[in-house]
Amino acid sequence: MNVSRRVVHLSALGAMAALIAGCASTTSQAPIQPAMPQFTSPITAQQVVGNWGLAAYHRPEDAARTEAQARQGCRQPYVISAGTSGGFMMYLADQSTPTEVVSKQVLPGPIYIGVPDEPPGAESDREVVRFDGQVLVLRWLDKEVAGRYGTMVYVRCAP
Repeated sequence: MNVSRRVVHLSALGAMAALIAGCASTTSQAPIQPAMPQFTSPITAQQVVGNWGLAAYHRPEDAARTEAQARQGCRQPYVISAGTSGGFMMYLADQSTPTEVVSKQVLPGPIYIGVPDEPPGAESDREVVRFDGQVLVLRWLDKEVAGRYGTMVYVRCAP
């Protein structure tokens, strides 16, 4: 093979390499965002809709006393009503109107209560510490909010 043919071959190889590199850079895709894990709603709206006595504590040793205080709160109950999208209406921290929330859990993790468009365990959520149909105990995940409001104890009021 003479020198001029080699130059032509090398030039052609260089041009092809440049074309291939250009194609690779134009067809690269943006990274795929992972999907939010699908969560279940283990506590239904029907289980929590109703009137509740409400009290709160900051120290775990006050939990039993606070539950008794929450029963006294039935004189002026905290009302949980059904939401329009299958959830239930509760007040979020520092809100003057209730917001529709749901229970949410990614198995086998803890159960949270919060807005449905955030993943379970979002900072604005509350963790369900206890729920037996008659008593609901919720702990705020946001440390600053938890410091102000404490652990919330809801006791179902008699009909």
